[in-house]
Amino acid sequence: MSPKELKVYGDSRSGNCYKIRLLCSELSLDYDWQEVDILAGETRTPQFLEMNPNGRIPLLELPDGRFLPESNAILYYLADGSELFHGDSYARAEILQWMFFEQYSHEPYIATSRFLVKYLGDLPEHQEKIAEKRAAGYNALDIMEQQLGRQPFMSGTYFNIADIALYAYTHVADEGGFELHRYKNIGAWMQRICERPNYVPMASQ
Repeated sequence: MSPKELKVYGDSRSGNCYKIRLLCSELSLDYDWQEVDILAGETRTPQFLEMNPNGRIPLLELPDGRFLPESNAILYYLADGSELFHGDSYARAEILQWMFFEQYSHEPYIATSRFLVKYLGDLPEHQEKIAEKRAAGYNALDIMEQQLGRQPFMSGTYFNIADIALYAYTHVADEGGFELHRYKNIGAWMQRICERPNYVPMASQ
């Protein structure tokens, strides 16, 4: 790693890790990507746990040797002071509100369903657990649909890190069994994001 380069430890198929790739592309930030295989236990090695005792990705390594885990904390850190996190204190709090919503009311149901289906192979023994997540996952999508019926982006009229946080797993929610075709406003919002000049897609495999 060069003295001025960020390093990101992540899984290219992970929505939480994709958040960082999308943000870095939006802000034209250079970084080094270190692919991590969570199914092979690479986040549980002594070396990785020394960097992040919680044993999770994404993990951001700063040029000065410090480490920052948690996807939404990384979004906040990298976007602070940019056009993707600006406005008065209330406007910034609204952005954070939707990022907290993503972690508490969205990701545990939509992302976990996708993990069980895409990563672990949609096994029969997981069907009950997947079914248990359906109602709460659809509730999160219903709330987003309502919000996006009032404005073009999650916290107002401009694209910001709240949109990145929620887009990451929403746009692949169908991979966890959610029917996205039900949601006209979410579909239009996702299309607006895809059409941004610096948009990069998530890795398909």
